[in-house]
Amino acid sequence: MSKISPCLWFAGEAEEAANFYVSLLPDSRIDHVQRNVADGPGGKAGTVLMVRFTLAGESYLALNGGEKCDYNHAVSFHIDCADQAEIDRLWATLGEKGELIHCGWLKDRYGVHWQIVPSILPTLLADPDQAKAQRVMAAVLGAIKFDIAALQKAYKGV
Repeated sequence: MSKISPCLWFAGEAEEAANFYVSLLPDSRIDHVQRNVADGPGGKAGTVLMVRFTLAGESYLALNGGEKCDYNHAVSFHIDCADQAEIDRLWATLGEKGELIHCGWLKDRYGVHWQIVPSILPTLLADPDQAKAQRVMAAVLGAIKFDIAALQKAYKGV
């Protein structure tokens, strides 16, 4: 288990959310479900209090805190995507019943913010040719979901 891991707060959907998240990425699993040992703010005795899970090899904790707590995009989870198929799959799955934002960002059905980003993007933006990098940045700012082919066209000036 990691020394530091994110804890996601839920009103009562911790186990549902953890199961959803681990279904999305390889090297993901539910590690432990802790039930309430007594009635408390997180629920009645016997209901799920916490779910420890691994998402793409990293440790997370989902906590049923009892009351709804809103997330904002000051904290988000960045997923590095190898190709357009992975972007499309994650965008469709995480975005379902959520909110599509811009620049590869979305908010999922639980209110958690995600960045679905192609692996190639940092390389394109870091090109020493500032005209190329600026065209890519303009494409980024105009995008909702990233389209790798569109980013490459912008890079080439097409």
